[in-house]
Amino acid sequence: MQADDILLHDLDDKGILRLTLNDGARRNPLSEAMLTRLGTAFAEAGADPAVRVIILAANGPAFSAGHDLKEMTAGRAGPDRGRAYFTRILGMCSDTMQAIITCPKPVIAEVAGIATAAGCQLVASCDLAVAADTAQFSTPGVHIGLFCSTPMVALSRNVGNKHAMEMLLIGDMTPAARAAEIGLVNRVVSPEALRGTTLEIAGKIAAKSSMTLATGKRAFYAQREMTLGEAYDYATRVMVENMLARDAEEGIGAFIEKRSPQWQDA
Repeated sequence: MQADDILLHDLDDKGILRLTLNDGARRNPLSEAMLTRLGTAFAEAGADPAVRVIILAANGPAFSAGHDLKEMTAGRAGPDRGRAYFTRILGMCSDTMQAIITCPKPVIAEVAGIATAAGCQLVASCDLAVAADTAQFSTPGVHIGLFCSTPMVALSRNVGNKHAMEMLLIGDMTPAARAAEIGLVNRVVSPEALRGTTLEIAGKIAAKSSMTLATGKRAFYAQREMTLGEAYDYATRVMVENMLARDAEEGIGAFIEKRSPQWQDA
């Protein structure tokens, strides 16, 4: 790792990959460079059998303040007033958020500071989120004449409609405890306990069959977009294939025989 790198990587011997946003002096904006690095990191981690679970953390007082507005403003200089640039950068952002969903490895957000606009979207896009009680969340675009439409996609798929609309229409900061109440984060702990709690959860996940986790994550997001009947038909097919996998056979056998399973990740 290089201290001046905007995205740090650290893989431990349990298969827990820690990705750390490292542009803290600028509140970890989702700049073009950061989006590029994140997209590549999730793609590489998804393909790396050594990686079993990913923690997404941040250095500095902010998890992420969202898009780099100075960079976005500079994009207006073109004759189209920035239409092509905005289309490209927002497309990159959407691709990055979807890369988290399509990554076969579970992704846990570890949030110590504020997460606003696309930074809040980043937290909502992760599979799990653990927050310090100092963390705050908001989609404040309405304050500057810009509705947080792309953050809305992730937010509305994690919290109830009225809670999402309250955040989007008012734009106020949501404290960590309230974020847990509405389902934006899983747990709220003290800042001192944040890293340890996240690692504990990651360690439990890393001990599971990566094949099983990848199967389940893919199925979870796929069935959400289906009707009830379609979802059950799809989930039934998934479970049949899962039952035929070596790790399911091993896991069930180990349970019956009262021993620890030996995963093949297959």
